[in-house]
Amino acid sequence: MPVVLHVSPTGSDTWSGSLPEANAAGTDGPLATLEAARDLLRRTPHPEGATVFLRGGIYRRTQAFALEAQDGGTAAAPVVYRAWPGEKPRLFGGAMLEHFAPVQDPAVLQRLAPEARGQVLECDLSAYAPLAGLCSRGFSRPTTPSHPELFFADQRMELARWPNEGFALIKGAAAFHQEGDGHGGELGIIEAGFHYEGDRPTRWQHQRDVWLHGYWAWDWANTYEQLDSFDPATGLLRTRPPHGIYGIKAGQRFYFLNVLEELDRPGEYYVDREQNRLYFWPPAGLDAGEAALSLLAEPLLHLRGVCHLRFEGLGLEYSRGLGVQIEGGSEVQLCGCTLRHLGNFGVMIDEGRGHQVLSCELYSLGDGGIRLTGGNRQTLEPGGHVVHNNHIHHLGQWSRCYQPGVLLGGVSHRITHNLIHDGPHCAILLNGNEHLIECNHIHHVCQETGDVGAFYMGRDYTEAGNVIRHNLFHHTQGYGMGSMAVYLDDCASGARVYGNVFYQCTRAAFVGGGRNNRIENNIFIECQPAVMIDGRGLDPRAVWQDMVYKTMRERLEAMHHHQPPYSVRYPDLKQLDRYYQESAGKGIPPEGNMVARNISVGGEWMVVHWHAQPEWVAVQHNLVDEDPHFVDPAALDFRLREDSPAYELGFKPIPWERIGLQVDEWRATLPAENTLRP
Repeated sequence: MPVVLHVSPTGSDTWSGSLPEANAAGTDGPLATLEAARDLLRRTPHPEGATVFLRGGIYRRTQAFALEAQDGGTAAAPVVYRAWPGEKPRLFGGAMLEHFAPVQDPAVLQRLAPEARGQVLECDLSAYAPLAGLCSRGFSRPTTPSHPELFFADQRMELARWPNEGFALIKGAAAFHQEGDGHGGELGIIEAGFHYEGDRPTRWQHQRDVWLHGYWAWDWANTYEQLDSFDPATGLLRTRPPHGIYGIKAGQRFYFLNVLEELDRPGEYYVDREQNRLYFWPPAGLDAGEAALSLLAEPLLHLRGVCHLRFEGLGLEYSRGLGVQIEGGSEVQLCGCTLRHLGNFGVMIDEGRGHQVLSCELYSLGDGGIRLTGGNRQTLEPGGHVVHNNHIHHLGQWSRCYQPGVLLGGVSHRITHNLIHDGPHCAILLNGNEHLIECNHIHHVCQETGDVGAFYMGRDYTEAGNVIRHNLFHHTQGYGMGSMAVYLDDCASGARVYGNVFYQCTRAAFVGGGRNNRIENNIFIECQPAVMIDGRGLDPRAVWQDMVYKTMRERLEAMHHHQPPYSVRYPDLKQLDRYYQESAGKGIPPEGNMVARNISVGGEWMVVHWHAQPEWVAVQHNLVDEDPHFVDPAALDFRLREDSPAYELGFKPIPWERIGLQVDEWRATLPAENTLRP
């Protein structure tokens, strides 16, 4: 028989754990901690597996729950940590804040905006001191735990900022740096400053620990910088190192944050780390929900080398760091869990084989949703991780760029039936080979950034064999340069974009100089344009020639493309040899792309530009600006009727019923966001 243990917030580690509740005598019952259950399993043989039931309630975590190789099971007899039926155990990395009072200190009241006086409450945080402060994070910065954050009524509150909405603009840059390539090269900034047309900082009693968040040079690269000084006479702002890596440009956008004087609307808060006080203007009465402060910097769950382990129905929340970190091992499953209000990623999988994240909900995330690597790109040995049927939303709340719903690398992972929405940058970011991106529903992403893709990959000819199939993309707009729905950036090649639906997307299927991509059997509705192909690999400017002849070539040669398995799996890569040898220095054209059997209605059909030639693209059997006979387009029902003329061109039906979230044993109902709506 499998071993069965029970854990409860009202249990005791002196009990046996064999009972789900305390007995009448109070002499035995469930254990109190996960560690006690783990350690008991280590001492108890369980060749037929083990189940640890967690009763509902809060399990306060001051350190990671760590499991190692000895804590797993076998394929036939796994170890399972499971919520008791109908209850929700919560692994809680923060602290409940319950003792708020009106602000009494005259000095603090004087600093508050007039409209905030009488509205702002304070809470003593001395019990949690010392409190970590803000740190420099963002584009190309290492993932680090967030500062302690305030959450109320299941929402992340906003650190007091100015302006309250949108951004202020940089008037002119005053950064001193060495010249770089202006796009991808590091600028080696010595000191950074810029002119700002305004005097807002003069209203603040002090500028200590004030931070600036900005897109300093490009709309796809944000960082947080600490204010060093402000000169009201000239409007010159200076920031402390390390600064953004691309310099500072006039016209770019930023805002100030962590300023007590700017705590001027409901939902904002400020933490005085010197006095260990939190100031908060609640957006509703305090009885509207719980107030919690994130504290734990470690992962809530940290698994090293574990195999055949499963977690079902747990809540992981209110941590400054990761929800779950899995290193190595195999066949670990997270099923029906809720990961919310975290400072970093919800789940991070480092290598291993066959790990699965199934039917979970991940939201209110400082970084992205799920980050995974696995498999061997040299041998094309698959990693086999699966991300299936998850609802991932309101992500990238702090590190705004390149922190997607799913970030995957390696070989042969499956990202299927997920719903991803409400994020500032991309939804799925891919590196590697032979991944399947299928039946996902992606909308309202790319909301704050530019030159971004809802799905994104790029800058490596060898990352081939990837399939983007039967996904629904809609309402992906972007900022500045805007967005693409499927962005095969910087010569990404060998991808198949098949059977997707794109509705109201800018540059829906974009081939940025790549080769041998297939855009087939898709439906484009009101896209601007539906398909865009360029030839940036032929651009004679140094930035593009360096990409082709240095970065791309190094990555090509690193995979030994003349030898198996690459020479067998991707024989088209041999065609690059003549451009690197016989035509060196002339660039590489976007040859071998196909656009076939697509439907395009409204908007614009196709643009081929920037050194690309139309004759390099095989365009055939597309139905363009002809009524495709949708079932009910006014109601956004874009299924095809049986008499659609597209079928005569070889178009295959889209499996609409399979797109997005599905009901299963861990997901009983589907959210409204799973439905295509305006």
